[in-house]
Amino acid sequence: MKNRYIKYFITLSLFFVFGCSNTKYLPEGDLLYTGASVKVKDSIIKKKDRKVLENQLEDLLRPKPNKQFLGLRPKLWIYNIAGQPKKDKGFRYWLRTKVGEEPVLFSKVDLDYNASVLRNFTENKGYFKTRVSADSTVRNKRVTAEYIVIPKKQYIIKSVTFPDDSLAMSRIIGRSSRRSLLKVGNPYDLDVIKAERERIDARLKEKGYYYFNPDYILAKIDSSKGDHEVKIRLVIKDEAPPKALTAYKIDKIVVYPNFSISKDSVKYKPEDVVQYKDFTIIDTADTFKPRVFDRTIYFKKGDLYNRKDHNLTLNRFVNLGTFSFVKNEFRTSDSIKNALDSYYYLTLLPKKFIRVEVLGKTNSASYTGTELNVNWNNRNLFKGAELLTVSVFGGADFQLGGVNKGKNIYKIGTETSLTWPRFITPFHIDGSSEYVPRTKATLRYEYQNRTQLYALNSFKTSFGYLWKENARKEHQLNVMDITYVSPNHVTQEYLDDIKDDPSLGKVIEKQLIFGPTYTYTYTNTMQKRKKNTFYFSGELDLAGNITGLVTGANVKKNDTIKIFDVPFSQYAKIRGDFRHYLKLGKESELASRIIVGAGIPYGNSSVLPTSKQFVVGGTNSIRAFRARSIGPGSYINTATTNDYLPDQSGDLKLEFSTEYRAKLFSIVKGAAFIDAGNIWLMNADPNKPGAEISKDFMKEIAVGAGVGLRFDVSFFILRTDLAFPLRKPYLPDGERWVIKDIDFGSGPWRKENLILNIAIGYPF
Repeated sequence: MKNRYIKYFITLSLFFVFGCSNTKYLPEGDLLYTGASVKVKDSIIKKKDRKVLENQLEDLLRPKPNKQFLGLRPKLWIYNIAGQPKKDKGFRYWLRTKVGEEPVLFSKVDLDYNASVLRNFTENKGYFKTRVSADSTVRNKRVTAEYIVIPKKQYIIKSVTFPDDSLAMSRIIGRSSRRSLLKVGNPYDLDVIKAERERIDARLKEKGYYYFNPDYILAKIDSSKGDHEVKIRLVIKDEAPPKALTAYKIDKIVVYPNFSISKDSVKYKPEDVVQYKDFTIIDTADTFKPRVFDRTIYFKKGDLYNRKDHNLTLNRFVNLGTFSFVKNEFRTSDSIKNALDSYYYLTLLPKKFIRVEVLGKTNSASYTGTELNVNWNNRNLFKGAELLTVSVFGGADFQLGGVNKGKNIYKIGTETSLTWPRFITPFHIDGSSEYVPRTKATLRYEYQNRTQLYALNSFKTSFGYLWKENARKEHQLNVMDITYVSPNHVTQEYLDDIKDDPSLGKVIEKQLIFGPTYTYTYTNTMQKRKKNTFYFSGELDLAGNITGLVTGANVKKNDTIKIFDVPFSQYAKIRGDFRHYLKLGKESELASRIIVGAGIPYGNSSVLPTSKQFVVGGTNSIRAFRARSIGPGSYINTATTNDYLPDQSGDLKLEFSTEYRAKLFSIVKGAAFIDAGNIWLMNADPNKPGAEISKDFMKEIAVGAGVGLRFDVSFFILRTDLAFPLRKPYLPDGERWVIKDIDFGSGPWRKENLILNIAIGYPF
């Protein structure tokens, strides 16, 4: 009872502080505007549709009142207590102008203007002769506005007719009428009429009508006959200029690959002009091979102009990655009637550049370190917009505490990649996308030395293709992906540790992995207005399959085949990552993810290579458990001492998360989440009891929950998540749910269960 009164007291105090204190700062004679409501009444509109209309009308009202949080206005309160700063800088200025929010005064509200806006909107939706009245209510220096909207019966489209004159464009419009947005029986809507004009214009742009625009289409409305019905007749305006009614073809195509935006004109010599197929290329520095433009420009001489090829060409120039500025201009041809000359002005990015990255990092195993990456790039290596990248990297992780103090980790390596802006294949493949397809070859070497324990040499090479169908669909196919790992300088100390924990031996095994990999990605999350958006990434990894089939390798019969004295890996691995984002409000959403993965070793392998196995836990997984510390199954590694980070992995993976995200204030966003999942082995391992997948695998799911803050500073997001376990799969069956043990006031419980994750970006 006492606690309840305390809560009431705190609540009333907050209302007093954030409420009363806000009104005392108001200018003399003015009031604080706290919002408005719209009531649609005296109408035959259905209750559900009436509510939708009321919400639409309320969104039109201006100005918007001060933002609220739990019924309070903390940003307005901050603005008031900050006071008037003496200078346009300093903490008080920042607090008042960036964190705070100035009061919205009733003197800024124009009731009559808002009423006219509501009237126009409803009439544009077919509710002709709508009546709107406005009033206000004052209480304690606060005022609200109320609007009453009384619409008449909504008008319905009775018929739609299209231009029927002798113009060629009228026939084109008529043939596309089945795709019209204006449907008989639908309500009259001015926005739909505007959209229909845009649709017709887009259709004509694909048929050569470069100079046409939607304003040349007139919609004549006849509501004189019928019961609340309208006839819509679309016509071409008489004042439309002749060139807007004419279809144009492409004549000259001129490209300036070295255009400078700081100069008004391009100066060149006759020898700078190259005629290649249908293109005139004026390359004053001999920068590109002419075929680059043949692959990029979709127009050919004599083609009918269309906007699709126009935009595809511009997008492909941008996606080549060699130009900082792309400008296109069409001019009426002075030599051929009804033709356009197309000019492309391209400003180059610097051909060569160096990027240096320095990283600092720390983790829960007392390792603190740094990493340096130096990347040298050449954007146009062979004059075909190829990108050459040569990287050199190195880093060191120092263990400053724990029983493993002094066993530091050093790494150094290099990577070279070459990317061509086209498909390099034995046969010709046409790219019809606005995105440039790419062929990429990569060669990488890394040397890692864990002092007093072991060292690893890692070689990797790949050759494959990257292409996008559109903004939503992306593919990556590596037809060759080879990895070779070889250990050296393994100390006796580490060999002795392997006797206690055989899983440590996997780290120093020789590995040879080769085969194709494929990744498909779909996303429509860039469509911010959608209530539901999705992301999907599917990966397929096939290693050693053909070689295993040809050689008849079978590890179960001791017929293990070696290449360069190393058993090659043979497996099939698939992984799917599906995400759903549900928009709950302007500043809130529910994000969910499910990951399913399976790797099946067979033929020459009994287990997946260590680098290809699945893991869970950590900042982007099940955040209530440290990385690689869960599973497989109900297995718990009791052999490994604190000398090593946990490294528990498996052949199968199931993981799902859901997270509520909402903006709190300014750049700070909050989240509450639940994560769950685990990994399993395909085959039983005597050294890992409980790790094999079984019909009761759902009983071995780990569950965690938590809350977090995200600090969005536009160019990156700093994330902090505090999580704790709800279910521990390694405990005895029947004791795995640990919700009853949660005790935030207990120091030992917090030390064992609370996990703080600090990361950059969202977890998914």
